[in-house]
Amino acid sequence: MMLPILLLLLSPALAWIPVHDWESGNVTASVGESGQCVCHVYLPETTFPADRVQYMQQVSKDLILEVDIQMNKMVSYEGMLEVYLKEVLDLTVRVSMLESSPDNYIKLDFELLRIELREFEALVSQLRDSLNTTSPIFDSLYTEIRNMTLIVNQLETFDKSNLVVIRIEFAKLQKKLEECQKEQELIKPDIGNCNHTGIMSISKPIVVQVNAHLNAGYQYGGWGKDSKPVRGYESMYFYGAYTTPSVHNFYLYSDYEKLILRSSFKRHDIPSGWTGAGNNYIVHGNTIYYQINTPFSMSKLNLTSSKYDYRVIPAASQRFSYSYSDHQNMDFAADENGLWVMYASEASRGKIVIAKIDEKSFGIEGEWNTGAFKQLAGNAFMACGVMYATRSVDLNTEEIYYAFDTKTNEEKQLNIPFQKFQEKYSNLHYNPSDQKLYMYNNGYYVSYNVRFNKE
Repeated sequence: MMLPILLLLLSPALAWIPVHDWESGNVTASVGESGQCVCHVYLPETTFPADRVQYMQQVSKDLILEVDIQMNKMVSYEGMLEVYLKEVLDLTVRVSMLESSPDNYIKLDFELLRIELREFEALVSQLRDSLNTTSPIFDSLYTEIRNMTLIVNQLETFDKSNLVVIRIEFAKLQKKLEECQKEQELIKPDIGNCNHTGIMSISKPIVVQVNAHLNAGYQYGGWGKDSKPVRGYESMYFYGAYTTPSVHNFYLYSDYEKLILRSSFKRHDIPSGWTGAGNNYIVHGNTIYYQINTPFSMSKLNLTSSKYDYRVIPAASQRFSYSYSDHQNMDFAADENGLWVMYASEASRGKIVIAKIDEKSFGIEGEWNTGAFKQLAGNAFMACGVMYATRSVDLNTEEIYYAFDTKTNEEKQLNIPFQKFQEKYSNLHYNPSDQKLYMYNNGYYVSYNVRFNKE
């Protein structure tokens, strides 16, 4: 009898990777005909029937064949392999924690596994709809996913020795994925170049994991990278999340791996009088910019010196927030042209005002009035001196619907849809250092690759 584990990788094309044989204890990796990484991990177990694994194998093979025939060459999503590599690393950490402290971690860990299976089922459904097919292969796969859910429920009864084996094999798989990743040709963003006509498209959401608190109840917050990193902190990430739209502490991580491992090197507990509101904050030049309400103003915290400062913007109003949550009055942004803050005023009648921040004086050096009503927007961000505003299309879809160019004072109506992992989000900002969007989506770390129109 054998233990089946299902892994899903997407790079450069969609592929399902079933586990063929769990008895050899080996890990292999190869590159498929379409350039995708195919990795196999073999784990011994004596609990589950072999015929189910063989059937899962045949269903997956048939599905891969049908996808290849109907889709031919799908668009590659650069960076997806790296994301799923980090997810495997996260699984390794979770299993290790389960091994060392099962009483405190078993319930949460296996609930997350169940969530991942539900997400995979949703992804299969999306693929079926995109192929517009009623093939029985999909129905068979749905059945097997549900069977796998039942199997996960039984995993809680496994003893420690089995967990050790799983952890070792996931470590082997991680190494194989790293080797496979090096062979992929990923598209590199043109960092710092604004020689384009604006955003052309947004990639599929890259869901890293639930927040460092491992609790989706922390639905307000933000995460991302320093948009203007100082020497020695080029790889630093930040994170802060709360159960209410407030700001009272931040966590800093030296690199992406430490973020995944929830191993922060510094925590800033904001003292009384400097606690903030809303969640549209960013890190720029080793400084966190955020909103405080007493007095209502923009504030900053230097991460090196731990010094605070604030500036009042007389025209900014506390009456206007984004549609997803309250207190999102001041929205900080950074792009290739510098540091910005967006707000609405009584004079603008609730429409977004863009203000350019002078980093040295921490004052306002220029303002632009836009035609986007703040309360109708889900969020807004800056890229190459252009403000892009978003709004909800449905529960799973957001769109960039408006753009304002601060260089030409021209505004445009757009229709650039992109997917949301969850319905609501409280932080969306663009980072010019890697040309990605970072979203804190109802408790989850989510990011997107941005493609610009260079015609």
